[in-house]
Amino acid sequence: MELDPDELSSLYRTLAGAVVPRPIAWVSTTTSDGVDNLAPYSFFNVVSVAPPVVMFAPVNDDDAPEGLKDTPRNVRATEEFVVNVVTEPLAESMNATSATLPAGESEFDDTGLARADSRTVTPPRVAETDVAFECSLYEMVAVGDSTMILGEVEWVHVADEVTTDGKLDTTKLDAVGRLSGSRYTTIEDQFALERPP
Repeated sequence: MELDPDELSSLYRTLAGAVVPRPIAWVSTTTSDGVDNLAPYSFFNVVSVAPPVVMFAPVNDDDAPEGLKDTPRNVRATEEFVVNVVTEPLAESMNATSATLPAGESEFDDTGLARADSRTVTPPRVAETDVAFECSLYEMVAVGDSTMILGEVEWVHVADEVTTDGKLDTTKLDAVGRLSGSRYTTIEDQFALERPP
């Protein structure tokens, strides 16, 4: 099969199906009116270590105000957000927060997820998550029909249970990755390769 992007209406299924597994940013924000929002995004990654910057890229919504979903609108207004790492025990709750709720309703309340206070930003983190990054807005960039949001990490929460000798241990963090459609995966089957000199 050969694909010419100019001849297709969208490459979404091919891109989302081939670039796998993708980590999931479970992003909590707070509106200017104080309503907590929580939504998952699988276009997510680390961008820089110095300064520590992560990114996620919500696809725009033509039916939403200004074409932006709640999360990017909240980030633009408040310049703060929290990225919660999704682990297997939280997968169903994460999926539940992808539902479309009326404006002014919180996904935390709708799903019964507990909030935990953040140290440096207003939005709460998901209390049950093993890792959370408190972020301030670094930059927002329009990229085609998406908005890439870069956040500088201001504080990190890591549960002791997923550490070894004071460092995060990926063999203990049962992170969930997005595949395509309704398919997800865990990182249970890991293997090691030594980097050549």
